[in-house]
Amino acid sequence: MIQADVVIIGGSATGLVAGLTVKSNFPDKEVVLIRKEEKVMIPCGIPYIFGTVGTSDNNILPDEGLKNLGVKIVVAEVTTVDPLNKTCTTNIGEVYSYDKLIFGTGSVPIIPDWLRGAQLGHVYTIPKGKPYLDQLQHKLADAKKVAVIGAGFIGVEISDELCKIGKDVTLVEIQPHVLGQTFDDEFAVEAENLLRNRGVKIITGIGVEELIGHIEVSQIRLSDGTDLDVDAVILAMGYRPANELAQSIGLELNQYGFIKADQYRRTSVKDIFAAGDCAEKVDFATGKLSRIMLASTACTEGRIAGLNLYGLDTFSTFKGTVGIYFTFIGDTGFGAAGLTEKQAGLEGFNIVAATFKGIDRHPGKISDAHTQSVKLIVSRKSGVILGGAAIGGKSTGELVNVIGLAIQNHMTINDLLVTQIGTHPMLTASPAGYPLIKSAEIAARKMQE
Repeated sequence: MIQADVVIIGGSATGLVAGLTVKSNFPDKEVVLIRKEEKVMIPCGIPYIFGTVGTSDNNILPDEGLKNLGVKIVVAEVTTVDPLNKTCTTNIGEVYSYDKLIFGTGSVPIIPDWLRGAQLGHVYTIPKGKPYLDQLQHKLADAKKVAVIGAGFIGVEISDELCKIGKDVTLVEIQPHVLGQTFDDEFAVEAENLLRNRGVKIITGIGVEELIGHIEVSQIRLSDGTDLDVDAVILAMGYRPANELAQSIGLELNQYGFIKADQYRRTSVKDIFAAGDCAEKVDFATGKLSRIMLASTACTEGRIAGLNLYGLDTFSTFKGTVGIYFTFIGDTGFGAAGLTEKQAGLEGFNIVAATFKGIDRHPGKISDAHTQSVKLIVSRKSGVILGGAAIGGKSTGELVNVIGLAIQNHMTINDLLVTQIGTHPMLTASPAGYPLIKSAEIAARKMQE
């Protein structure tokens, strides 16, 4: 038996940050991270291996930080956990004892049971394992016509990347618009227009009935009866928590299959924690269970689990998940945080929505200037910011992170109106026309109507 103080199962975003956090805050503890993969992919970079970065070898999550701190990395699969004796066993027969255990087992792609033909050859998903992705990249080399089913972030980004390397790509989405779960219609339509201009064929409002072929897929049949010829199909229809190990040892799961975990990431079994895609989340604005799976959220939860292993840190509570999303099409960034206008309305919030369109540099003649639109979703009576979105250049990412911070801290429109900002012609919009503050001004006026 191998003795350890803390065992972490899973080596992606959750495992990485949990390991760094535990060893940094409790340097005397022996920390072992057990993962299936020899090399771990950067989750958000996976779509870009097909075009922008060229190979999965350019998208590796580095191990140096863990190793330098003294975290032991074991490449194996944990097959059983004994919570009573506080041990876990791997597929290579090693047994580890633990004082604290962190589940960071992540998620796996969904292959719907109802989709006939999903087991045909040349039908693929986008998991996080490097060997599968390397094989997929090799197999797609000879494919000319590729259908991508599902237009969330993975579907959109894969479609754009495959189109970039010369594939004839059709993106199929049953919802009225691509990215429709994350953005309101006006932002989603702009994303569609950009994708079409870049060569992606888009079919929305129509589902897929079945995949057709003998040994390998040759057509997809849409719900309106249309058949499309294909050489390959990529299913980008979402992910589910990888919960089989947790379920086998009796950890409580919620109705969506996530491991139940409180704000400190404690599970139903003493000394076992869970974080990341496999773990339960509660929406920050509504208090309802959330199915968000993001690497950024996994990092936050991994950090919180690590901080609270040996005593609850009141400064490290997790009051709920603020979903913060990004994608990048061409030279245009899209970002959203918190509730969309549609979601806020469905939840029953009395809101105002305000949008301002400006330029992210000043003057606008600067070479890399980009139009920048900011939308805020605000509670009409209290002025509390519930959500926001932005379209713009590369600064969109940090701008939407600021909106996320405002949501998490229950900031109001009045707080934004007096926010002190720094500006520079080459880096930001004009201080006199800063889109985030200008949209707050519009919201404040609407609240008075």
